[in-house]
Amino acid sequence: MDTAAEKSAQRKAGIAARRALSEADRAAANAALCRRIAQLRCFREAQTLLAYAAFGGEADLSALLAEAERLGKTVAYPVCGEGFTLTAAVPEPGGWETGAYGIRTPILTKSRLLAPEELDLVLVPCTAFDAACRRVGMGKGYYDRYLPRCQNAVTLGVAFEVQRVERAAADPHDRQLDSYATEEKIYRGTDKFEL
Repeated sequence: MDTAAEKSAQRKAGIAARRALSEADRAAANAALCRRIAQLRCFREAQTLLAYAAFGGEADLSALLAEAERLGKTVAYPVCGEGFTLTAAVPEPGGWETGAYGIRTPILTKSRLLAPEELDLVLVPCTAFDAACRRVGMGKGYYDRYLPRCQNAVTLGVAFEVQRVERAAADPHDRQLDSYATEEKIYRGTDKFEL
């Protein structure tokens, strides 16, 4: 099987696995994941982070992000644009809409925009991942294009353990993350910083 076909198969299986979690298991996994990330040094020390609004069974970090805002951290969300670009936007109250792909998204004209270099931590969703912190995304490459510009940020993948595969199908342009958090453990893709 070639990489594209393998990636497609892993994407479908990962989405199915996360959607198959029962409501009780999902709630428990989300709570455990938020607690695990909240304990990480990269989260505690981050002042500016890029998160995401959970969609399609993705791990829901709402509780963590509410805590981040309570602690005075700046929380931005991705806005997908033309040419597969991604923009980090901090929405004003009432500054949300349903954007591309049906995802809850900040309205750019009602948001403060952040440069990639301003971010301390980027929380990255996926459809599948492996223990070496390679990821399979939704297939459009938004994060793969954006993450190299986040020169000062720790890139932390977020997923449920059921999305882990033996080896994620990755192309040379696919961005390996610094680390991954699941409800069960932390996976390290690099030793260049302390988690």
